[in-house]
Amino acid sequence: MIAVQATHRAHSGQRGQVLVLGMVLVGLALVAFARYFSAGQVVASRVRQSHALDAAAYSGALVQARALNMLAYLNRAQMGHHVAMAHLVTLASWAHFAGTEAQQRGRGNPPTHLISMLFGADHGAAYAAASRATSMRADAGESGRLGAAYAAHNRTVQHVLTTAQHQVVQSLPHAREQARRAVLRESFAPAPGQGAETRDDSFILTVANDTWPAFVQRNPGQDLRPFLLDIAGLYQFLDRRDHTARNNWVVSSRCPSRRHELRRRGTTQLDGAGRWQSIDTQSFHALRSNRWIGCYFREYAMGWGWIPAAATHQLADPYVENPPENFSSQDFWRWVRESTRWDIHGGNANPLANSRAVSQRQRWSGAGLQAYFDIRNPGSSAVGFSATLERTYRDARNHTDGMRVHTRSAAETFFVRPEPRTDRRRESANLFRPYWQARLSSRLAGMLADGSMP
Repeated sequence: MIAVQATHRAHSGQRGQVLVLGMVLVGLALVAFARYFSAGQVVASRVRQSHALDAAAYSGALVQARALNMLAYLNRAQMGHHVAMAHLVTLASWAHFAGTEAQQRGRGNPPTHLISMLFGADHGAAYAAASRATSMRADAGESGRLGAAYAAHNRTVQHVLTTAQHQVVQSLPHAREQARRAVLRESFAPAPGQGAETRDDSFILTVANDTWPAFVQRNPGQDLRPFLLDIAGLYQFLDRRDHTARNNWVVSSRCPSRRHELRRRGTTQLDGAGRWQSIDTQSFHALRSNRWIGCYFREYAMGWGWIPAAATHQLADPYVENPPENFSSQDFWRWVRESTRWDIHGGNANPLANSRAVSQRQRWSGAGLQAYFDIRNPGSSAVGFSATLERTYRDARNHTDGMRVHTRSAAETFFVRPEPRTDRRRESANLFRPYWQARLSSRLAGMLADGSMP
């Protein structure tokens, strides 16, 4: 009996020890589960925060890409307006030329039939057709339709495009920062159904490195001159308009190899300040000879028109100010010898028509090439930044109250052609091609992580 009682007491003691041990194990399991759950919450919060920062960084790079592409479009628009101004200047000199040729044709100086007889029916028909251009001279004036269109393009270049470029460059840092923070605020907004107490917009966003301030620079407009001339060279309308027709008949035994000439001259040029000018002339050069000077060309100005780049611009071709209205009271050759240095024995210009064009020049005003933005170093094909995000979480229910999480990210805007050049040459990054795109940058993020970035 005594042995049975002792055995019962021993079993009861063992059951008590197992219960205590079980309670200890359950406690340890609860602690482990709590730690596991807390660690999971930390990992989830870090992943979510990392994704939010990546999205914010990419948004900042995307704002950069849009700004750079906008600058490229503005630069291209400026070139387009200058090419349009070159065409308008050329059209105006043609219009004035056509109007004066109509005037000379009406006076019969020289007569249409003479031009047809000496140089062919096509030249005669073209001269006769000038009679329909009597009113075109009005369009060539600064207040005419062509002059008004030129002034509108000039205002667009000088004010609209230049102002837009400055606004894009100056507003980019603020717009980029707004985009980054807007993405972060949206990412940390409470999910539907959660209370306002779970919302916490407080975070610390730090841009660790930013290459934008030194990436673009403002260049003088004169740097665009070679580029603009290359573009203008693509338009045949802006090419030189030089043509000489010669009659086949022998005119004088003193100069049997020379003939009557019909000289058409015209050119569109860009002056040193980036302003366009255009001149168009045509003259009949009748071969004459006398015993005093031998063979020479007596010029009959048929048409002329000049739109100078500026009111004070000087014509490079030979001319004189205020030429005689006619030569009824004096010999042409004698006046040339006494008043000019023209070469009327040979030469290939229309100096008398040039002189008429200068005396009747139309005064258009233009500002020339304006300053523009381009990347500072053509070898740099990317502009980026790195960022760190620190956030303190306030949610006791998820065991993240007071938890601080740090994440890093980086993004860049890079230049890449959508397809290779047809000439297989590599194109350096520039602000004339809208080929800028955005991406996250593991390289910049890695530099930030290992401390090689400030």
